[in-house]
Amino acid sequence: MTKVNITLNGDTVEAEDGEMIIDVARRNGIDVPHLCWNVRFDRIGACRICVVEVEGMPKLAASCSTPIRQGMIVKTHTPRVLEARRMNLELLLANHDLNCTTCAKNLKCRLQEYAHDFMIQETPFTGKRKREDPDYSSPSIVRDNNKCILCEQCIQACNKVQTVYAIGLQNRGFKTRVSPPFDTKMAESACVNCGQCVVSCPTGALTEKSNIKEVIAALNSGKYIIAQTAPSIRATLGECFGMPPGTPVTGKMVTALKDLGFNKIFDTNFGADITIVEEGTEFIKRFNENRDLPMITTCCPAWIKFAEQFFYTELNHMSSCRSPQAIIASLVKTYYAEKIGKDPKDIVLIDVMPCTAKKFEILRPEFKGDADYVLTTVELAKLIKQYSIDFENLPYSSFDNPMGESSGAADIFGQTGGVMEAALRTVADIMSGQDLPSLEYTRVRGMETMKEAEVDIAGKKIKVCTVHTLGEARRLLEHIKEGKSPYHFIEIMACYGGCVGGGGQPGPHRKEILEKRAAALRKEDTMKSLRKSHKNPDVIKLYKEYLGEYGGERAHKLLHTTYTNRCIIKDCDKG
Repeated sequence: MTKVNITLNGDTVEAEDGEMIIDVARRNGIDVPHLCWNVRFDRIGACRICVVEVEGMPKLAASCSTPIRQGMIVKTHTPRVLEARRMNLELLLANHDLNCTTCAKNLKCRLQEYAHDFMIQETPFTGKRKREDPDYSSPSIVRDNNKCILCEQCIQACNKVQTVYAIGLQNRGFKTRVSPPFDTKMAESACVNCGQCVVSCPTGALTEKSNIKEVIAALNSGKYIIAQTAPSIRATLGECFGMPPGTPVTGKMVTALKDLGFNKIFDTNFGADITIVEEGTEFIKRFNENRDLPMITTCCPAWIKFAEQFFYTELNHMSSCRSPQAIIASLVKTYYAEKIGKDPKDIVLIDVMPCTAKKFEILRPEFKGDADYVLTTVELAKLIKQYSIDFENLPYSSFDNPMGESSGAADIFGQTGGVMEAALRTVADIMSGQDLPSLEYTRVRGMETMKEAEVDIAGKKIKVCTVHTLGEARRLLEHIKEGKSPYHFIEIMACYGGCVGGGGQPGPHRKEILEKRAAALRKEDTMKSLRKSHKNPDVIKLYKEYLGEYGGERAHKLLHTTYTNRCIIKDCDKG
């Protein structure tokens, strides 16, 4: 693009012709307030908080959607600009529930932060929006339109990025609101529970549905309480306590859970190793038989529901293997219950996950209620704070056995490409009949939403692909449906960056932050001597003592599942 010079707050700066003002300002260290702007979404200029003064333009310009041109003179903080921002904030607040003590995003709400910065304690304007009851119908997400400022970030996340179209703008004028079509409830919509609307919402209009009260009751019930923690949590929980993004806190997390009163803490990574063993051998069987290819991974519950709703005719491509969470849950209520001589009804299992969709997953009838509650990363942090635990200064503890040891391959499950890389390590060994030194499959890593590679294993060419975001998954599935996909093995994750960018993770979810989280997981992998799932001695022991052979009758019963036609279009199963 053509390089141009503009004057920004009195300084001459270089930019590219057509860039938006806000991008040039931020690159030059000038923070322009904003509520509707997101680098990954369309620039719609809805909130008008980012307005700036441009010489020669009679009206203030929305910096997020105004392109620069040669010689432009921009001022970002003139008295006129500041007064306009104040008024726009007051107008937004007029229709926003000011009872911030009950807001789930209290102290982390950008609208609240800006109101504080502009010293706004009350608004002179009268809101015209009718108050409505919050929507608690979803197992994962609470929608409270009383706190909505119509910035449309949730709509862009749901419709533009995820292509789910569960919510949108309804009505006009003062009656405009965000909701599913025809004013239905979230539970009745196409929502796949991914929570990307939650992480996009700058206020408390969309939040995760909390299970903290139920978990506190369970911890005081006298029952045997077990927690399992997902791979990505160890690289994100520290941020909730002011630690830099990507700080590994595995040992502190385990200690905190013990201090909360959990009897045992198991590592979902152990379930990830089992997933790779089952999924890897399933892929090899399909590949050798040239059947139901490409095979697609099924660790992500939001992706699974998306496929069940929009691509039911292609479900034969999905692995039948349960997610690591569901595998641990199944083993806790069978294998471990038998091992310790307890009735499964006397065991309460709490899953700590990065994902709001996991709250939906545990309700699937196929899993028979093995897991009792799900806490997101953010919820666990809140629980730790409620118990006044000094997280930063906690000592390190280890996970409990027999489901506490895991490989480095399991650590990388929490990032896009990680499941594929872990699977290829095992697939390569089994197909070649050797303990191969190849461990790094770097071409499936990175933040590009679609990555592909061709791997030579035992003289055979295997084409693999990894995607994240459901919009990218939709494009891939359309090709599969049309018979145009060249791939043999595919990984799909619903959230940007994979689980490190899940709907239950702390914000913000900027690309550079997600990359630091992913880097922390890869570091955990490289620091372990055990880096292949099928080499985990505790996994080998479990199969020998309880599960039998890989993919065998008992393993299939406890570790695999089926899928459901949730198609929201009549007769979609007829193609």
